[in-house]
Amino acid sequence: MSRADSPTPWQGRSRPGIKDVAALASVSWKTVSNVVNESAPVRPETRARVQAAIAELGYRPTLSGRYLRQGRSRILGLAVADLRLPYFSDLAHAVIEAAGTRDYTVLIEETLAEVERERHAADGFGVHLLDGLIYSPQSLDPEEIRRASTTLPTVVLGEHGLAELARDLALDRVLIDNVAAAREATQHLLDTGRRAIVFLGADPRPGAGPPDHRRRGSASGAGSLRRDGYLEAIGTDMTPTILPTSVYSRPAGYDGISTYLTESGTDRLDAIFCANDQLAIGAMAALRQAGLRVSEDVAVLGWDGSEEGRFANPGLTSVTPDLSALSELAVDLLLARIEGSAGPGKVHVLPHQIHIRDSTAPAR
Repeated sequence: MSRADSPTPWQGRSRPGIKDVAALASVSWKTVSNVVNESAPVRPETRARVQAAIAELGYRPTLSGRYLRQGRSRILGLAVADLRLPYFSDLAHAVIEAAGTRDYTVLIEETLAEVERERHAADGFGVHLLDGLIYSPQSLDPEEIRRASTTLPTVVLGEHGLAELARDLALDRVLIDNVAAAREATQHLLDTGRRAIVFLGADPRPGAGPPDHRRRGSASGAGSLRRDGYLEAIGTDMTPTILPTSVYSRPAGYDGISTYLTESGTDRLDAIFCANDQLAIGAMAALRQAGLRVSEDVAVLGWDGSEEGRFANPGLTSVTPDLSALSELAVDLLLARIEGSAGPGKVHVLPHQIHIRDSTAPAR
């Protein structure tokens, strides 16, 4: 009987272990460990025999064992709201790329902005192998994030009401200034001659209250912050129009503008500022359905700089964060905390761009 036909020590088990490799290679389990972890010199012929046994058995070292030996799992957590939205899927890709160049793996959790799921994410997904967490909270109470960050190194993405808490913690935040960016975007629409500008995407959740630009960022959602910037740019000389929605999707954009056109007509609309590109794509479809032209009749502006917006017809003007720079910085800040960096958390505000395309061409 050939060796390939011979029963192996692990037959009947679901997964070969280190002792199975040791038995097949005729060495001690400690020697196998030294080969796998490169933790001690091993003679070349012995190393080759162990590696051959590993290949034959399909042995894979257990992560828990490596974690116990090294004190690190080299796994980072990433918690985002909704991977169906291009912003979050692009963010996840950028974080994976940034972590990968630093020899880290990323475990992703989708919270759907639900409190219990966000709480589970803040707790490290209920596992104990994460070295740290990059977190984009939408609904969780800041105090709960504060408590979780005392046991798991955490970097928070966005403006989630953590300004005061972060000063007293080793909790770093990375963000763009949503209010300032929205103010600039609205000013761009004003500069093109628009005066009847509708904002689509403010947060309608209980507690957000009526729009009030004197209470900057009074609601925690990014849409509410962008609404605040819109209101600051509109000022008191014009009447603002807010179309709230908690769903940032193409259908929501289409339905929101279709309903508005049905109820209010076209006389009170010459521009739409959408809280994300998906809403804007839906809004443009609604305008076309109503026989209106983008941008000759109504300008449309989005947010996120998605590829879909770039290739829309007409091309969509969009507020665009630098996700690559954001991810690189977030990963570096987190790894510094994992390595033992102390001191109070800092807020890192990254620049943004407004990519101007044909959807906001000046009114004629």
